[in-house]
Amino acid sequence: MGHSKYRQDGHAPRKRFGQNFLHDPHIIHRIVQSISPQQGETVVEIGPGLGAITEPLLKLCGAMQIVELDRDLVPKLAERLGPLGEVAIHQADALKFDFASIRQGDQPLRVVGNLPYNISTPLIFHLLSYAGLIKDMHFMLQKEVVDRLAASPGTSDYGRLSVMVQYRCAVTKLIDVGPGAFNPPPKVDSAVVRIAPYLELPFPVDSESDLAELVSSAFGQRRKTLRNNLKHLMDDADYAALGIDPSIRAERLTVEQLTQLANQLSDKRRAQ
Repeated sequence: MGHSKYRQDGHAPRKRFGQNFLHDPHIIHRIVQSISPQQGETVVEIGPGLGAITEPLLKLCGAMQIVELDRDLVPKLAERLGPLGEVAIHQADALKFDFASIRQGDQPLRVVGNLPYNISTPLIFHLLSYAGLIKDMHFMLQKEVVDRLAASPGTSDYGRLSVMVQYRCAVTKLIDVGPGAFNPPPKVDSAVVRIAPYLELPFPVDSESDLAELVSSAFGQRRKTLRNNLKHLMDDADYAALGIDPSIRAERLTVEQLTQLANQLSDKRRAQ
């Protein structure tokens, strides 16, 4: 049954938007349960496709904000969702969209999306610039991206993406999703992740740009040691001050240790 309603509405998935429409009712139900939207919350969906997740969410929360790039989908979504609740559809590129503009009062945003692979990382970083306005984000992503977002130190998936997102947010992998849940089936496995910005950062830094530079350099050549990758930023005295062994690789360091190194770097720069 799952496929038929998509064929009736005549919208063929478009490659250039990376569209793969979710149709598995079991997976849809599990995602909606994980999000558990409440009446009165500001739920924002990015790229709803044909509304497979939007419909059950809207029935629960009564009103939604939608950001959709494909202008051909906008009237179809409006027609389909209109009877189910209040919907504001913004035909826009989520990577450039001002998420502060749809906040209602001091209600935090709850962001949801089935994101195409090519925009998932830049979009998460764009949304992190609004972290103070966001309660949580639930995304369906390529499984390898979710594995990197949620990775622990000492694993091969742990890298710049893990650190920069985990610095700001608690990250939880929720559900693995096989290709058969989509039409057309993608060539990769997917997974659902919850990313919840911290109200107070557990390991704050003096300068986020210093942290970004340090993490980018530390993981720049994964096989090299900290001493080699950070030789333009740190010397042995800096590591000694923090009790960090410079002969290990960056992937062995916790987010806390990397923030300590970033603060050491900021102190050095202020002293110069």
